[in-house]
Amino acid sequence: MVFSLDRARTLPSGMAALHAAVEEVTAVDDTTVHVRLSGPAPLYVQNLTNTFIMSKAWAEANGVELAPNFAAGEEAFSTRNTNGTGPYMLVERDPEVRTVMRVFEDHWDEAPAVTEIIYTPIAEAATRVAALLSGEVDIVQDVPVQDIARLEQTDGIKVVRGPENRNIFFSYDMTSDSLASSNAEGNPFANPLVREAMSLAIDRNAIQQVVMRGESQPSAAPLPPFVNGWTEDMHAFGDPDLARAGELMAEAGYPDGFSVQLDCPNDRYLNDESICQALVGMLARIDISVDLNAQTRSLHFPLIENWETDFYMLGWGVPTFDSQYVFDFLVHTREDSYGSFNGSRYSNPEVDAMIQSLATMTDLDERDSVIAAIWDKVMEERIFLNVHNQVLAYAMRDGITLDVHPENQPRMTTVTFD
Repeated sequence: MVFSLDRARTLPSGMAALHAAVEEVTAVDDTTVHVRLSGPAPLYVQNLTNTFIMSKAWAEANGVELAPNFAAGEEAFSTRNTNGTGPYMLVERDPEVRTVMRVFEDHWDEAPAVTEIIYTPIAEAATRVAALLSGEVDIVQDVPVQDIARLEQTDGIKVVRGPENRNIFFSYDMTSDSLASSNAEGNPFANPLVREAMSLAIDRNAIQQVVMRGESQPSAAPLPPFVNGWTEDMHAFGDPDLARAGELMAEAGYPDGFSVQLDCPNDRYLNDESICQALVGMLARIDISVDLNAQTRSLHFPLIENWETDFYMLGWGVPTFDSQYVFDFLVHTREDSYGSFNGSRYSNPEVDAMIQSLATMTDLDERDSVIAAIWDKVMEERIFLNVHNQVLAYAMRDGITLDVHPENQPRMTTVTFD
């Protein structure tokens, strides 16, 4: 446990921001660990949610005492090999092709109903659905929105829905002197009038109805509705106002618009490339000419982490169900363990100080007030151009029940059979 926490909180680990308040981890005895923090941290337990335990001996034997730097494209033995103590053990793994796990009979908990899992990534939506209908697979995790209604009407198939702990938004380089992919003088995204114009050009309801077939929750809030800090005021958005947006573009000094590249994944979120295509058309109405660069997630995310994108799509979940998780990764200035996915380059020392204060604040009412103040600034600055909260749908053969997990991590130990 000591080794695992130290590894997780040491850069270049992507988990470091969750453990920023940790000063020292020591073993008290065989079953007790003492974590010394820089101050009281009532929510630190939530920050442990996705920090998993690794064997120190295994890590040392395989030279992976430190996490690899994924942003720099590094791989290590731990990237494609596993160790653990869970209810299933890895039998076979061919990344992006096939992963096989079987039940671990010596696990301490009650044996799950599912004794073998064969996970098969199928990138093409139509092929994924066809595999379910033919009986090749029993469960489809991400049902394409265009196929949900048809599957619901198909004998022998059932669909389970649920809101995901993930928002889909766009962001942009707000601070560089110029943009590498733009023909504009200076950096138009640094001008708050341009960011306001873009917000007035986006039609979230149209994206929900046309692109998502009704399977999304449109919102201006870059935060899922069940996370601490979300408010109705943040969520609210109006109809597009292209006339006012055009006025703002002219006032900002871009009456004829400008061009820019939009970087977008095409295999990470529900209809991600289609959402980006819709935005391209919407921004064209205010003379922002967007060149869409849609590519696989393994190429997309390093662009954000390495500050190699001017304008990009990102989806963000909040496993701690608290706003601090968003602030630590996306809003705080990129320094030390903070801001690893702050692709906007946004930096405000006053906001940084408020974010850091959240980690050790014990008066929860006061803490909520600080969270609200940070969100007021984030929304005022339009750091994010939010689209919607994702809604998930799983499809499965009759006789199988698997509830939607809000973080889209299907818990196979919870599967039941009728």
